[in-house]
Amino acid sequence: MTTGGARRKGALLGPALLAVALTAGCGGQPGARDGASETRTSTNSPSPSATSPAQLCTRLIGYWSRRALSGDTYGDYQSMGLSDGQYEILRQVVDAARAERGHADATAADRLIDRRARELCEERYRNGEPTGGPWG
Repeated sequence: MTTGGARRKGALLGPALLAVALTAGCGGQPGARDGASETRTSTNSPSPSATSPAQLCTRLIGYWSRRALSGDTYGDYQSMGLSDGQYEILRQVVDAARAERGHADATAADRLIDRRARELCEERYRNGEPTGGPWG
Protein backbone atom coordinates (compact mmCIF):
# COMPACT_ATOMS: atom_id res chain seq x y z
CA MET A 1 0.00 0.00 0.00
CA THR A 2 1.37 3.41 -0.88
CA THR A 3 1.05 6.50 1.24
CA GLY A 4 1.39 8.98 -1.58
CA GLY A 5 -2.38 9.42 -1.90
CA ALA A 6 -2.73 10.14 1.81
CA ARG A 7 0.05 12.71 1.65
CA ARG A 8 -1.62 14.55 -1.23
CA LYS A 9 -4.94 14.64 0.61
CA GLY A 10 -3.19 15.97 3.74
CA ALA A 11 -1.31 18.53 1.69
CA LEU A 12 -4.58 19.82 0.26
CA LEU A 13 -6.61 19.47 3.44
CA GLY A 14 -4.26 21.55 5.63
CA PRO A 15 -4.51 24.82 3.64
CA ALA A 16 -8.27 24.30 3.17
CA LEU A 17 -8.81 23.96 6.94
CA LEU A 18 -6.64 27.00 7.56
CA ALA A 19 -8.67 29.06 5.11
CA VAL A 20 -11.94 27.97 6.76
CA ALA A 21 -10.63 28.79 10.24
CA LEU A 22 -9.44 32.22 9.19
CA THR A 23 -12.70 33.02 7.44
CA ALA A 24 -14.76 31.88 10.43
CA GLY A 25 -12.68 34.03 12.78
CA CYS A 26 -13.32 37.19 10.80
CA GLY A 27 -17.04 37.04 11.57
CA GLY A 28 -18.82 40.19 10.51
CA GLN A 29 -18.97 42.53 7.59
CA PRO A 30 -16.12 44.95 6.91
CA GLY A 31 -16.67 48.08 8.97
CA ALA A 32 -19.30 46.42 11.15
CA ARG A 33 -19.01 47.02 14.89
CA ASP A 34 -19.41 44.33 17.48
CA GLY A 35 -20.22 44.85 21.15
CA ALA A 36 -16.79 43.72 22.36
CA SER A 37 -14.93 46.53 20.63
CA GLU A 38 -17.12 49.34 21.90
CA THR A 39 -15.72 51.49 24.66
CA ARG A 40 -17.85 52.98 27.36
CA THR A 41 -17.52 56.50 28.53
CA SER A 42 -17.64 57.26 32.21
CA THR A 43 -18.15 60.30 34.32
CA ASN A 44 -15.23 61.95 36.03
CA SER A 45 -16.30 60.81 39.47
CA PRO A 46 -13.75 58.87 41.51
CA SER A 47 -14.25 55.15 41.94
CA PRO A 48 -15.88 54.05 45.18
CA SER A 49 -12.62 52.44 46.28
CA ALA A 50 -10.44 55.51 45.73
CA THR A 51 -8.11 56.26 48.62
CA SER A 52 -8.92 59.57 50.25
CA PRO A 53 -6.12 62.09 50.88
CA ALA A 54 -6.52 61.54 54.65
CA GLN A 55 -6.20 57.76 54.26
CA LEU A 56 -3.16 58.10 52.04
CA CYS A 57 -1.58 60.51 54.51
CA THR A 58 -2.29 58.09 57.37
CA ARG A 59 -0.63 55.22 55.52
CA LEU A 60 2.42 57.29 54.61
CA ILE A 61 2.85 58.67 58.11
CA GLY A 62 2.40 55.23 59.68
CA TYR A 63 4.96 53.69 57.33
CA TRP A 64 7.61 56.38 57.76
CA SER A 65 7.02 56.66 61.51
CA ARG A 66 7.77 52.98 61.99
CA ARG A 67 10.85 53.27 59.81
CA ALA A 68 12.03 56.32 61.75
CA LEU A 69 11.57 54.54 65.08
CA SER A 70 13.67 51.64 63.85
CA GLY A 71 16.37 54.05 62.60
CA ASP A 72 15.73 53.04 58.99
CA THR A 73 15.04 56.31 57.17
CA TYR A 74 16.77 58.19 54.44
CA GLY A 75 16.84 61.64 52.88
CA ASP A 76 14.44 64.45 53.42
CA TYR A 77 10.65 64.64 53.37
CA GLN A 78 10.53 64.96 49.58
CA SER A 79 12.45 61.73 49.08
CA MET A 80 9.88 60.09 51.36
CA GLY A 81 7.07 61.38 49.13
CA LEU A 82 5.73 63.72 51.81
CA SER A 83 4.66 67.33 51.67
CA ASP A 84 6.02 69.81 54.18
CA GLY A 85 2.79 69.58 56.17
CA GLN A 86 2.86 65.79 56.16
CA TYR A 87 6.45 65.89 57.35
CA GLU A 88 5.38 68.04 60.30
CA ILE A 89 2.79 65.39 61.16
CA LEU A 90 5.48 62.72 60.85
CA ARG A 91 7.73 64.57 63.28
CA GLN A 92 4.92 64.95 65.82
CA VAL A 93 3.95 61.28 65.55
CA VAL A 94 7.53 60.02 65.81
CA ASP A 95 8.26 62.22 68.84
CA ALA A 96 5.14 60.96 70.61
CA ALA A 97 5.86 57.34 69.64
CA ARG A 98 9.42 57.56 70.99
CA ALA A 99 8.12 58.86 74.28
CA GLU A 100 5.46 56.14 74.42
CA ARG A 101 8.02 53.44 73.62
CA GLY A 102 10.23 54.71 76.46
CA HIS A 103 7.30 54.96 78.85
CA ALA A 104 5.48 51.73 77.92
CA ASP A 105 6.67 49.45 75.12
CA ALA A 106 6.92 49.00 71.34
CA THR A 107 3.35 47.72 71.05
CA ALA A 108 1.99 50.83 72.75
CA ALA A 109 4.13 53.01 70.47
CA ASP A 110 2.77 51.16 67.43
CA ARG A 111 -0.83 51.77 68.53
CA LEU A 112 -0.03 55.42 69.17
CA ILE A 113 1.39 55.77 65.63
CA ASP A 114 -1.82 54.44 64.09
CA ARG A 115 -4.04 56.64 66.27
CA ARG A 116 -2.08 59.91 65.99
CA ALA A 117 -1.38 59.53 62.26
CA ARG A 118 -5.11 59.02 61.63
CA GLU A 119 -6.14 61.93 63.87
CA LEU A 120 -3.64 64.41 62.49
CA CYS A 121 -4.17 63.42 58.86
CA GLU A 122 -7.95 63.61 59.21
CA GLU A 123 -7.57 67.08 60.70
CA ARG A 124 -5.23 68.14 57.91
CA TYR A 125 -7.54 66.86 55.14
CA ARG A 126 -10.89 67.55 56.83
CA ASN A 127 -12.11 69.44 53.74
CA GLY A 128 -10.57 67.01 51.24
CA GLU A 129 -7.53 69.22 50.62
CA PRO A 130 -4.59 70.21 52.78
CA THR A 131 -5.58 72.90 55.26
CA GLY A 132 -2.28 74.71 54.69
CA GLY A 133 -2.60 75.01 50.89
CA PRO A 134 -1.28 72.63 48.23
CA TRP A 135 2.36 72.89 49.35
CA GLY A 136 1.77 72.91 53.07
